[in-house]
Amino acid sequence: MRNGIDLRKLRFLPDAFTLPLRRDGLDPVPELAAVQAEQPVKKLADLFGKGVWLVSGYDEAREVLAGGAEVWSNDLGQFVSQEGRSDEEQIGGLGMTDPPLHTTLRRYLTPEFTMRRLARLQPGIEAIVEQRLDAMEEAGRGGRPVDMVEEFAFAVPFDVICDLLGLPVDDRARFLELGVARFDLTEGGAGAFGAAAHTREFLINAVREQRSAPGDGLIGALLKEHGDELDDVTLGGIADGVFLGGYETSASMLALGAYLIATTPRAGEMLRSENAEQVNQVVEELLRHLCVVQLAFLRFAKQDVEIGGTLIKEGDAVGVSLLAANRDPRLAADLDTFDPAREPTRHLAFGWGMHRCVGAELARMELRTALRMLAERFPDLAMAADISELEFRKLSAVYGVEALPVLTGAPVPA
Repeated sequence: MRNGIDLRKLRFLPDAFTLPLRRDGLDPVPELAAVQAEQPVKKLADLFGKGVWLVSGYDEAREVLAGGAEVWSNDLGQFVSQEGRSDEEQIGGLGMTDPPLHTTLRRYLTPEFTMRRLARLQPGIEAIVEQRLDAMEEAGRGGRPVDMVEEFAFAVPFDVICDLLGLPVDDRARFLELGVARFDLTEGGAGAFGAAAHTREFLINAVREQRSAPGDGLIGALLKEHGDELDDVTLGGIADGVFLGGYETSASMLALGAYLIATTPRAGEMLRSENAEQVNQVVEELLRHLCVVQLAFLRFAKQDVEIGGTLIKEGDAVGVSLLAANRDPRLAADLDTFDPAREPTRHLAFGWGMHRCVGAELARMELRTALRMLAERFPDLAMAADISELEFRKLSAVYGVEALPVLTGAPVPA
């Protein structure tokens, strides 16, 4: 570290930093709730002379996330050596850049994610979901257990995002592994950055191939409209953010959401109702309760700043626990319980402020469509294993489960 901090060389995550990444099944570990009650803004440790803080209270989290570029930096690249790195290995993307670059990159994407533009994807999403439900029905014949992750939860968002970007879906199994690896922090930053290079390489090459003959998807549209402004690496980085954010988080939400639907009859009833508001209610409660994106992108203080009455010094790093903030008892009572009939409660599942997830409405559209159709086709969906038998991710920025065996029961014809 003599020449500066290089997170690529961090081979393990210090124990003090694992608190917001650990869970007990679907719930935060009790230690996180205790920290939130006592110190919603808590210093976890000092690292290389800088403080590392955890913000777990809802109001304090909103305050950090809403902070402007004059107070906070998201530039993770300053802590990752770029020397001798290829274009594919560079650090970038919306969540790890500051204005004016962040503003420029987001300007290219925002028009593509308006409700009007997204509406054109609805028929395609329904067709993809129906194909995957057919595959589940076939795999579950004779009462055989079906792995929801492989057959449904990963395949649906992966196919949708490939359709959106204009990419082939041939290498789905390879990207299932890479997506998990990119958020896995059990080996510090080493494994995550390595997996990122592979997906960036794939997407930069996809841009190069489409530059002379743009396809029908988002990559092709951006090349037609802004091809002179965007080089292959920059556009590949934009596509990488959409690609990764569009399938890995939704895949985890669909898998864990299916578990809660299979174990909460009221949720299935509401999803099968003809009332769109009830479907929306279930999805918002799932987003709040599961909050698979456990931590917001790290912020680095550009000046001394006070959050919740606690002074954070210039140069300190701040992690915001979105999961803990969503369950802050100051918001409402009994937020550790999944209650599909709960009146929608404020949540930070998509972040907040200028780094709020640009694809939030696409994610909602996918979840509403996929979970409603799942509940309609398989009203008797049941778990084929106890929660204690499931293998959850140990230290991952995006929480998930490796496999989810279910019994489909008697399907209702599509």
